[in-house]
Amino acid sequence: MANLIVAGAAGRMGRMLIGLIAQDPAHKLTAAIEAKGIPALGKDAGEVAGLGPLGVKITDDYASVARPDTVTLDFTNAASSLEHLAIAAETGAAIVIGSTGFTPQMESRARQLAPKTRTIIAPNMSVGVNVLLKIAAEVAAILSDFDAEVVEIHHRTKVDAPSGTALALGRAIAGARNLDFAANAVFGREGITGVRPHEKIAVLALRAGDAVGDHTVLFGGQGERLELTHRTQSRESLARGALRAASWLEGQKPGLYTMRDVLGF
Repeated sequence: MANLIVAGAAGRMGRMLIGLIAQDPAHKLTAAIEAKGIPALGKDAGEVAGLGPLGVKITDDYASVARPDTVTLDFTNAASSLEHLAIAAETGAAIVIGSTGFTPQMESRARQLAPKTRTIIAPNMSVGVNVLLKIAAEVAAILSDFDAEVVEIHHRTKVDAPSGTALALGRAIAGARNLDFAANAVFGREGITGVRPHEKIAVLALRAGDAVGDHTVLFGGQGERLELTHRTQSRESLARGALRAASWLEGQKPGLYTMRDVLGF
């Protein structure tokens, strides 16, 4: 049985994770974390999730519950996740991070901390999205003369753009073509832009309504176009992927892993 800690327990993903954990005898909720000042602090995590009492109170003291025999599920935000990663590295707790919006400096710090414990950092825990990442790279190499673009849409309350998944797709395409993504990424177009350079990879973000998250990779050639699309219909796909990652991570050696490691490809 995996001993799980849910960070961001009062948020949408946190409540969903708690609900799935409560239904699965292979997992046990041992602690629930929230930021200081959140009204849910001190309340039962099960009641906050709409399940009834589970006997786990929500706390803001992650260091007091992080242990080597626990796996933390963290879908909070980049700054909070980095703080939790530092504590996990110090205590030996395993941690699965699904937060996005990391700056280059944050990413560098995360890469330093992650190998000190068992860590998975993935912009998207969905099994389907990770298959899309693999396929997009393969197609990018096969259709090397096609232009490549990435378009994503998320709900209006998402605070970072483009999504971490869209950026990961852009990097996968660039890697398959031996390109420097940072030097060739385009995040918007306006005015007289001129002819599109072939090596450029646009990553365009749309924000509207309550869209959970759709990602389309478009490969455009002469007289034809190939589009690969993944649509997230519910956050449950992310939550179930995170639980799968936690079960896998529990038995691993210290290191930084991805969902591709979890899925075995």
